[in-house]
Amino acid sequence: MDFTFSEEQQAAVEAAQAVFGPVAPDGVPSPSLTSGAVAEDFDRALWAKAADADLLSLLIGPEHGGAGLDAIALCLVLRESAKVLARIPLLEHSAAATVVQACGGAELRQEILPRAARGELVLTVASAGHTGHDPAELAVTARKETAAGPDAGPDSGPDAWVLDGVQTAVPWAFGADRILVPAHTGEGESVLAVLPGPFADVPGLTLAEQISTTGERQAELRLDGVRVEGPHLIEDATAWSRLHDLLATGTCALALGLGEGVLKMTSDYAGKREQFGYPIATFQAVAVQAADRYIDLRAMEATLWQAAWRISSGASGPLPVAGDVAVAKTWASDGVRRVVQTAQHLHGGFGADTDYPLHRYHAWAKHLELSLGPAAAHEEALGDLLAAHPLG
Repeated sequence: MDFTFSEEQQAAVEAAQAVFGPVAPDGVPSPSLTSGAVAEDFDRALWAKAADADLLSLLIGPEHGGAGLDAIALCLVLRESAKVLARIPLLEHSAAATVVQACGGAELRQEILPRAARGELVLTVASAGHTGHDPAELAVTARKETAAGPDAGPDSGPDAWVLDGVQTAVPWAFGADRILVPAHTGEGESVLAVLPGPFADVPGLTLAEQISTTGERQAELRLDGVRVEGPHLIEDATAWSRLHDLLATGTCALALGLGEGVLKMTSDYAGKREQFGYPIATFQAVAVQAADRYIDLRAMEATLWQAAWRISSGASGPLPVAGDVAVAKTWASDGVRRVVQTAQHLHGGFGADTDYPLHRYHAWAKHLELSLGPAAAHEEALGDLLAAHPLG
């Protein structure tokens, strides 16, 4: 069994470190210091640097100007971005492009992928459902309107799909050029609609501002008879599950990177902060808590790479890939919370000081925890998979 990363994957890490290394977490807008949204848009300057380093095209094929790498490479880059709280839609953009490439038609691929690879087109995904707790594909209905028919005239236009429903907490929606929206047909099938911007010009589509725990702008997406032409509707039955698994695994990578950044910050602080003439890092109670969080991070890492490897390789296993994703989400959801809580405790008053960056990490960690959902829900999903696929 070989746990080393390939040369291409390691090169992606080095490129990510060059792009994200200079980012100062102190400069990330703080939700504690800002009334309303911390910014109108994501970090466009950092987005341009990521594009120049080919980090936006990691999973896009060479025929469309990409590197043709895999989910492991993406997760490695996401981990680096989370260490400094990079404010760009790297996960959503990359996951959306991957599914368009794998499941979209030739016209849609040509329209989106070359420009997405260069960062000229920004993609995001409506993946939280109506409330944030229900399956996203059930929040919107899709019905097909066929132009051809006994009463159809010569100018009746192409076939179209009509979407109705609500999706909440769509990340980076106000800065995106395309939004991928999962929907269900009422016949037990899921489809993906690709909504083109500018969204204010789409009849029946409304975006209402929502503010996340990080202070970033999100959008409640309301669809009232929104028409989507055939080429912009992905009917592949596997498209949504592919996209959902990659988004979940990528969020686990963000949680891991954030946790590693926080633990390093805590280690540096505990090595310098003295009590009774000694660094507090030498106290047994402090060392034990830090060691427990280190174990959390290693478990988060192991389960993340297992899920990313299953997605990348398509390898079979005793359970579907959703089982590996559920295990990774269980560890990431609980782990990122425990790491940040321990960091706050060991920092004492500095943990809440707005002149110190830890409070920003706490807000981002809470956002990731909420995005992942409770560990108990993932354990229940894993139990259902085990019941349906008995081991042995």
